[in-house]
Amino acid sequence: MRGRVLLYVSLVANGLLAAGWWWTWRQVRPAEAGSHSAATAVTAPTLTRTNILPRRQFFHWSEIESDDYATYVANLRAIGCPEQTIRDIIIADVNALYARRRATEVQTSQQQWWRAVPDPELEARAQARLEALEAERRELLTRLLGPQWETGDQISLPRPSRPGVALDGPILGLLPPETKQQVQEIYTHYQDQLAAYRERLAAEQRAPDPAELLRLQRQMEQELARVLAPAQLEEFLLRYSDTAEALRRELAELRWLELTPDQFRALFHARRRFEQGLADLAQADSPASALQRQQLEQQYEQALRLALGEELFRQYQRLQDPDYREAVAEARQAGQPELADTLYAIRRALAEEQVRLETNTALTALQKAIEWKRLELEALKARAEALGEPPLPEPAPPPPPMRAHTYRAGETLISLAVEYDVPLSAILRANPGLDFQRLKPGDTILIPVPSQ
Repeated sequence: MRGRVLLYVSLVANGLLAAGWWWTWRQVRPAEAGSHSAATAVTAPTLTRTNILPRRQFFHWSEIESDDYATYVANLRAIGCPEQTIRDIIIADVNALYARRRATEVQTSQQQWWRAVPDPELEARAQARLEALEAERRELLTRLLGPQWETGDQISLPRPSRPGVALDGPILGLLPPETKQQVQEIYTHYQDQLAAYRERLAAEQRAPDPAELLRLQRQMEQELARVLAPAQLEEFLLRYSDTAEALRRELAELRWLELTPDQFRALFHARRRFEQGLADLAQADSPASALQRQQLEQQYEQALRLALGEELFRQYQRLQDPDYREAVAEARQAGQPELADTLYAIRRALAEEQVRLETNTALTALQKAIEWKRLELEALKARAEALGEPPLPEPAPPPPPMRAHTYRAGETLISLAVEYDVPLSAILRANPGLDFQRLKPGDTILIPVPSQ
């Protein structure tokens, strides 16, 4: 159980013992006074008598504390501890127990610091486990303190005014409470400094100085290094440092680059060295500094290549292009991710044609718009063919133009076909509802116009 309440409960118990001793002493004083008066008046044998019962003036905490909560509550009541104090002690202890369990038994998305986008399945499992632990905590407190325990839930204890960072998982979750408190205070102090710095710059209408931002971050890291072991410090920085956050934002924008924990860690340390180098050159403005910045970028690119490997590094470079990211998305949506490069090539060809059109001064704006629509249609056909989609059926040819002929007595279908130089079958197809056996002068016959 928690030993932090030892002093408070000891003071309560010792106060009760002291009150009992004082009451007993008050009862003995009159008897002692009477005996003294009698001794002065009559010579008699001196009798010594006391009604003071021997009492233990102190008790050890082990006599009250117990691993069994029900016994612990009974012991607190046995020494006369007030009910509100008992509630505060038990609730604080149970809350601390379940805080440790949440920190060590639940895997949250913050612990997967190498993922740019949280795993929805992991978050669902974590939420279910958190809800189960909360139900278990509430059931335990109800069993120990009764159904009304929430009305006195730590009313005498201060509540935090701002949330901190989650210190859970197999590395940070095992930190002692005192160390966790120190880490929270250091991180909160850093956030306050950063907010004050940005507020001052906003008032002065100035942009943040990368060197100053890095100085504040390194100061926080130095303070954390005094309370955390190297592995613990690295875990904290991988989860909550500005460098790690910026790296996850970049990977989230790239969307399709999935890294292992080791790859993310290597990328993180390479980015930290690159940021430090840029901060050192932030105020320099000379040909020499420009060359140093170019060399620094080359070193960072080489570090990325080593961290990711050749194949993943090429994918990282291609994903910098929004067109390639769209091509990957389209291929994945179609269930054929291997076609990403093909779809990207179609997009690049269309972009090049667009540039050619824009620079063609021989075409009017309307002609350019018509040509662009034609290119878009060709690109759509190429993508459909690459994805294996069936081509659209060819549209039916438009009906031939017709001319109206007024039937005259003595005319026949053959004479009309000869006169207009069209097949007899074409005249029949053009007049499906006409009964040629009952034609009368003045009836209208449609004659197809032969194509030129």
